[in-house]
Amino acid sequence: MSGHSKWSTIKRKKGAADAKRGKIFTRLMREITVAAKTGGGDPDGNPRLRTAMDTAKAANMPKDNILKAIKKGTGELEGVTYEEITYEGYGPGGVAFFIECLTDNKNRAAADVRHILTKRGGSLAKSGAVAYLFEAKGSLTFDKNDVDEDTLMEIALEAGAEDVRDEDDAWVVITDPGDFSAVAAAVEQSELKPLEAKVTRLPTTTVEVTDAKLAGQIVALMEALDEADDVQNVYANFDIPDEILESLEG
Repeated sequence: MSGHSKWSTIKRKKGAADAKRGKIFTRLMREITVAAKTGGGDPDGNPRLRTAMDTAKAANMPKDNILKAIKKGTGELEGVTYEEITYEGYGPGGVAFFIECLTDNKNRAAADVRHILTKRGGSLAKSGAVAYLFEAKGSLTFDKNDVDEDTLMEIALEAGAEDVRDEDDAWVVITDPGDFSAVAAAVEQSELKPLEAKVTRLPTTTVEVTDAKLAGQIVALMEALDEADDVQNVYANFDIPDEILESLEG
């Protein structure tokens, strides 16, 4: 298992903490609102909204919150107007970073991302500099104690999934973004509950990092970006050995 996958495991455990839940719900509500605004409030005719709702359900977001976010997007309720922006950059060791933001203040978001990158040994890059290094994929994560691999593979692959990966204490179902909702629906019908369900970006090539100090700098940058108010998602193409990442956990 690559270091990047181990980071996903660590981040998932952190995200499960109650202290993080408010931030997770805020991000999900922003995504639902923007999806409803751009494609309408009917998930059957709006794949992005359907995906956002699947992700919110996996995070145990209350239905009332989901409906409120949709109504803000469709204009039925008053809400903030968010703008979608992506930033690309490099961190210590030449690691590529792809950062997705939803913000009501573009200047603030740009300044925050630039400040975080430069303060921690990174830099902004031009549009297109690193985007090609990341591939959009659907991802559904399951606790190994809840389902065995053969059962999950049968359900997921039959519904159109590409792969089922063994990552530490979890199985991760990988799909094409266009098949994500169908696979999520098949899983739900089988009464399996994912720990996490989302459309993400996976690195197509990685940068190996074996120096513990450098690894610490990269993880610190990743965490700082992840904590920024306007940042929705952060992706990086590092490959840090599991033992080093585990030593940095916490």
